[in-house]
Amino acid sequence: MPSLLPPPPPTSAAVVHHYSRLLAAAAAAGSLHALLPIHARAVVRGISGNPAFATSLLAAAAPASLAYARRVFDAAPHRDAYLWNTLLRAHAHSHSSHAADTLALYKRMRAAGIAPDHYTYPIVLPACAAARAPRLGRAAHGDAVRFALAGDGVFVERGGDGSRTIVSWTAMVAGYVQNCFFGEAVALFGTMVSQGVLPNEITLISFLPCLQGQEWLATGEMVHGFVVKLGFDANIPLVNAPIAMYGKCGSIAMAKALFEGMTARSLVSWNTMVAMYEQCGDAVQAIKFFRRMITEKVGFDCVTLVSVLSACARSGALETGKSVHEFARSHGIDTDARIGNVLVDMYAKCGEIGYAREVFDCLHGRSVVSWSAMISTYANHGEPEEALKLFSLMKSEGVRPSSFTFTAVLVACGHSGLVDEGLKHFNMEYQMSPTLEHYACMVDMLGRAGRLVEAYGIIRGMSMQPDKCVWGAFLGGCRLHSNLELAEFVAKDLLQSGSNDVTFYVLMSNMYFEAGMLEDAERMRTAMKEMELKKTAGHSLVCSNREQRSLMR
Repeated sequence: MPSLLPPPPPTSAAVVHHYSRLLAAAAAAGSLHALLPIHARAVVRGISGNPAFATSLLAAAAPASLAYARRVFDAAPHRDAYLWNTLLRAHAHSHSSHAADTLALYKRMRAAGIAPDHYTYPIVLPACAAARAPRLGRAAHGDAVRFALAGDGVFVERGGDGSRTIVSWTAMVAGYVQNCFFGEAVALFGTMVSQGVLPNEITLISFLPCLQGQEWLATGEMVHGFVVKLGFDANIPLVNAPIAMYGKCGSIAMAKALFEGMTARSLVSWNTMVAMYEQCGDAVQAIKFFRRMITEKVGFDCVTLVSVLSACARSGALETGKSVHEFARSHGIDTDARIGNVLVDMYAKCGEIGYAREVFDCLHGRSVVSWSAMISTYANHGEPEEALKLFSLMKSEGVRPSSFTFTAVLVACGHSGLVDEGLKHFNMEYQMSPTLEHYACMVDMLGRAGRLVEAYGIIRGMSMQPDKCVWGAFLGGCRLHSNLELAEFVAKDLLQSGSNDVTFYVLMSNMYFEAGMLEDAERMRTAMKEMELKKTAGHSLVCSNREQRSLMR
């Protein structure tokens, strides 16, 4: 059968150029099958090992099959920096690859003695950031300095007069925000504006997530002003970001007004609103917004369902949660780890332990979050033996416990009276330092068992300052075992140090009252009134006729 490919030119350089053009045309089809006959003819013609052809073939094949591109690379007899960079770029842009793969390839390039050039580091450094590999990033920076590439615009973008450009400012602001240095991000953004550098879309989207809390509302309004002033208010992502910011700063009305004023909305816009209501504690509105999404046929994704199920967990809306679970199952996403984890939490908070375990058992590739959620479920619902059994199973499967897992295990031991078991876990090396929550669990456990001297010893041996939860757990143990003397000894220091936590005053007042020391109890109550301290009232949610009623207690 005659070949369908046009005859190549006679000279070697022209042949390579001809086949490279054929590759470029075939790559536009996005299919590996279109490249295979060209590669086969190149092998027959003896040009497959030519560096220029190999690089063109690798670049053309990578989007369709990264594995095939790797085989082309491995078969190339001569690998120069250009060929290495092409494969590095292919890994960096591939959905099937990870930043760690790009970095492993860079290490292999350096081990092969190939000198990187100014195209190498714009690929490697973002991979270091994505993989959170600062040590390798510093090493790459050192290589760039050694090869005299550090001033090449890779590390800091500068204008013709040596001044920083918006690219440099944006990179620094984004770096601070991504690493949770919010104060530094705000200060740097202010310096940038004061120096007359106007933010662009990427700067604003990178900066807005750091504004969280009522105290940052004024700054958020100023940044929103930039969005409008610079004409970015028609940009959907740049409207979504201020909506999220207003929600986190407590300005729900402004967030809703922005959303309702949008001429076009993306799924992210809707998800932002559902998540905002859920995080602000308005579970009813979050669920209503989700129902509106379904009615208006907006669509949904895993992020949507995670927010809605979290709202159901927060409000105890079991029937709605079950409906959303069925909704996820009908769309084949109920085994997604994110949805599975929040389903376990939702069923647990609604008291349906059996359903929670059923979801847990159906999860594929259970992470430490999944295990911790299920262990915590058993611990908080009076089934400590099941919690500890699951913890042992988790360790046997090679899953490393997290701080949250450790807390759940200590709660399980505390609720079941397994104090020695709890002490064993607390003293065991889990490659983590105890947190305040861990100490509070231990003090509560020992206090419940009446081992108050040991509990006090743990507090005095803490490597950090005890907080109100730790001291509250200790005083609670003193009250449980009527040890007024030890409670007074601790409370005296706490109250004299200026602590105005209402919990300490209420506990001491109750202990004095139970001991018949009415004058001392009244003294505590009087001090609370003078300092205007009020105990936050608890409340319960009761569902009747599809309505939720909040009962104060």
